[in-house]
Amino acid sequence: MRHLTGGIASIAALSFAVAIAFSLPASAQSNPALPSYKSTLPPQQQQSLASPTQNSPSVPNDPGYQLGNGDQLRITVFGQPDLTNTYQVDGQGMLQFPLVGRIHAGGMTAGQLQQEIVHKLSPDYIRNPSVSVEVMNYRPFYVLGEVNKAGAYPYVSGMTVNQAVAFAGGFTYRAKDDNFEIDRNENGQHTTFKASGDTPVRPGDVITIPERFF
Repeated sequence: MRHLTGGIASIAALSFAVAIAFSLPASAQSNPALPSYKSTLPPQQQQSLASPTQNSPSVPNDPGYQLGNGDQLRITVFGQPDLTNTYQVDGQGMLQFPLVGRIHAGGMTAGQLQQEIVHKLSPDYIRNPSVSVEVMNYRPFYVLGEVNKAGAYPYVSGMTVNQAVAFAGGFTYRAKDDNFEIDRNENGQHTTFKASGDTPVRPGDVITIPERFF
């Protein structure tokens, strides 16, 4: 009888040890000492870096987008690999293209430039040329005034003024953060207008963040 009692006690002790062993991984998973990532950006910048508003216009899908200084284009002349390449519109709105020389691309849409290249190539250089023009990279936008890193930044489709400010390092403590100004060139016309944080940004825009008066 004594041997039986001792055997039962040994089995109970072993079961208890096994239960403890299996419970350890679960405890380790919930250990609050394990490292975790936490963003160090201010809440305002975290919100600004969120995905673009769904209602924001998407410039790459806009057939009326006018080319300008800094736009990079992929021009394909089908059947002519020597002419197919990436080209850039320069500071004077000009584009250097083989055979035909300089073309004034500034202010044209991609479709208009496509027709202009066809016109210049035919019939002296290529009979019935087939050409396509695609914008690969849009010209940068600029953020000036009361931001931490004023300068030029690559355009991102669908972005707003708040997101542009986030690219520029956020507002300074002197910034007036609810009333902005945008300089824009459209249809050959220069316009300046007031903007809010939700105003869509276009390639080439110059965004100025004013100083607030204490």
